[in-house]
Amino acid sequence: MSLYYDADCGFCTRVAGLLQRSWRRVEVVPMQSVDLPALGIDPVRAQAEIPFRSATGLVSYGSDAFAAAAAAAGGPWRWVGAPLARPPLRLVARPAYRWIARHRHQLPGGSAACALPAPPAP
Repeated sequence: MSLYYDADCGFCTRVAGLLQRSWRRVEVVPMQSVDLPALGIDPVRAQAEIPFRSATGLVSYGSDAFAAAAAAAGGPWRWVGAPLARPPLRLVARPAYRWIARHRHQLPGGSAACALPAPPAP
């Protein structure tokens, strides 16, 4: 089981470091170090939404990925992950995650390298 983060982003790297120290059952892996398509992970989507690959190979993204990874990490983290995966918290977690992802370059540890590419013009 692995949660993949953007190692080019200082904010993501900082959060990954915190998770690596407290998660024993889930690997926290820089996405740049693996072949994402070979793992069934969409590399374009992974740039905007953190992916998690479960022990069965199921891939989830964004807040759903964080919830699944936290639940799989066990210990006290399962008490964070399980509620985030279900309403009503899921209804709040998804937009909160999207906001964090869009603003990660402005958060502690973030830099211009953390900014997501602008969406294509219509």
